[in-house]
Order: sequence, then C-alpha cells, then structure tokens
Amino acid sequence: MSSSDIQSYSIYIHPQDLKFLRKDIWDEEPVPAKLKFDKKQHHIEIMYRGSHIREFPKKSYEISFVKPKLFFGQTNLHLNAEYIDPSYIRNKLSLDFFHEIGVLSPKSQFISLKINGAYQGLYLQLESVDEYFLRRRGLPEGAIFYAVNDDANFSLYSSIDDDYKIKKTLDAGYERKLGTDRDNGYLNQIIFQINTLSSRDFEKEITNYFDIDKYVRWLAGVVCTQNFDGFIHNYALYINGETKLAEIIPWDYDATWGRDIHGDELPHDFVPITGYNTLTARILSVPTFRKLYRLTLEEVLSEHFTRSNIEPKIKQFHQLIRPYVLRDPYKKNKIEQFDKEPDIILGYLSKRKAYLIDHLHDLDESSANKIYKE
Repeated sequence: MSSSDIQSYSIYIHPQDLKFLRKDIWDEEPVPAKLKFDKKQHHIEIMYRGSHIREFPKKSYEISFVKPKLFFGQTNLHLNAEYIDPSYIRNKLSLDFFHEIGVLSPKSQFISLKINGAYQGLYLQLESVDEYFLRRRGLPEGAIFYAVNDDANFSLYSSIDDDYKIKKTLDAGYERKLGTDRDNGYLNQIIFQINTLSSRDFEKEITNYFDIDKYVRWLAGVVCTQNFDGFIHNYALYINGETKLAEIIPWDYDATWGRDIHGDELPHDFVPITGYNTLTARILSVPTFRKLYRLTLEEVLSEHFTRSNIEPKIKQFHQLIRPYVLRDPYKKNKIEQFDKEPDIILGYLSKRKAYLIDHLHDLDESSANKIYKE
C-alpha cells in the first residue's frame, strides 16, 4: 500500500460485541470482528487505544489480525482518529520528518473507515512497533518497551501528578512489547546507571547502553517539532539484541508543529533547545556529546527543518485528505479551520527555526555547567 493513497477499510462487529466494546472505554479486552479490504475478509480483534483520547467522541482503535495472521507483513495496526489536530497531518508530518533525519520511525498512512456500514471518517494508520517492525527493516531482534506514562522519564523519581516520589521499580512507566524478564532487568540497569554514574564515568559508560548519535538525532527531532510529552512519554524504546544499545522511536506526535495535547496553539519557544528529562540533561553536560548535538541540530535546521522542504509535504497531505475531511462526521463542520492549518504550521516552523538558531549559543561549552548539576 502506498502512503500517497487513501485506502478504505470496512469493519463489521456483531452488535453484542459492539455493545460490550462501548460499555467501558477503558477495558483492554478486544472484541472479535471482520475487516474487509480489497475484496478480502480478515478476522481481527479490535479495541480502543490511547489514554485521554478514549474520551473523545471519535475513537481510536488497535487492531490485531487473527486469520490470516499477517496483513501486508503486519499483525497489529493502530488507527488514530487525530481528533484534536484540526490539520489531521501533524502526526504523519512528524513521523516522516523523523525518518528523514535518520531516526527509526513507524510508517503511517491515511485510511477511510466504516464500521458496520457507518462512515467513521478519516484515520491515520500507524505501523506497530514490534518484532515485525524490526524484521521489515532487517534489524536484529531485541527488546521493545512502550513508554505508557510519564514515569518513562529516565529518572529515579516518578513525575506522575508532580509528586516526585521514588519509583517502586525503575522500569515503571514502561510496558514490554517484545522481550523477556531479563530485558526488564537490563532496562532497570540502564536507568540506574543514567542516574548514578559520576560525571567522570558517564561519558565513557553511557555509550555501553545508548547509541548517542541516534539519541541526539531524536533529540533534534523532538526539539524541532516541539512535542513536550515526547521526553517522558510518546515513544518506544528499542534495545538492540546484538549491540545491547538502546534507541528511541517516536510515537503519537499529533501535539506538535505549534499545537499542544488539547489542540490549542503552543508558543513557539515553549520547549528549550536543550529539551527535557534526566538522560538529555546528562548527555548535554558532556562537551563532546553537546557538540555532536549542536552539529546534528545545525544540519537538521539547514537541510530538513526548512520551509522549502516542509511546505510541499503539507500541501500534498492537505490536498489529498480534504475531500475526506469534508465527509468526516466529526470534522466536516470545521473545514474552515482545517484550511487555515497549513499557514499555522508554516508560521510555527518559521518562528521555531528562528528561535532555535538564536539559541544555538546555549549549547556552547561555556554553558555546560548550566545544563546538569549532580
């Protein structure tokens, strides 16, 4: 399937199963269903997905394929309603941007969805980050952890509800998607080392646990797109089974490009050039790593985070999905706002880029001691 096409999915759920699904939006038990696509029928299981987005009128879904087991090489799909994003494109624009700058990122494409014959509107289909995700890219098997809440902050302390209590387990905030209990032990070890290594040892030892080049590339991406939650949530952690090095995979980037998790406009200077979380602070306290980040960010700002690169993509996506937005029962009455969004995104890009260029000096060596203090 091409990301430039909009495919149509028809899902059929028995009325009793649909009633069960709707009874409790927080229930994690899927219900059986059938998906029809391209004149073929697939037996699936379906459930609601997401955290706060489950409360929105337009639901997002997670689909697991039962028979046949694979659907274009995938056994799980995520269908995002993109309800809070008036442009519909921020998530895809972000994930494509991360891929472009060299960050491991899931593929996405727009689809049109019907459930029991009723049109549900336009959705963004996200590739699941699992063992098949690795196989399709020829990557070694390894562990994959989803950051499911704000405790995935690389700290010894919980940041949920701003209570900052010591975590009961260091891998709190993560849900293992792939791997074994031994991998959880290794994740605990990584977080312990991040927080306890001395400044003298950190530069040498952290390279045994994290791919620093890939981390600073991800950091450049999240700082440009300004996903505030992306530092402690909205990512998957892949630990390469051969190298034992971890890297971050972005996930759910609809609250980006000038809007927050509520869909409200976010000031272009809300996220500092140095980002957030304990691991970022420690990495940027090391002169060689900070220099690498600056060089990487300068490359991204020069070659990728540019109007000439981003504007054609925005126009392409906007033109592609507009006819579907006009039919979307949840968005068709907001078409005027939809049509304004390309200019809002481009306005954000210009302001954000100018802000980052103006603050590159914050990454000078003289600023090192301001970033992290033991």
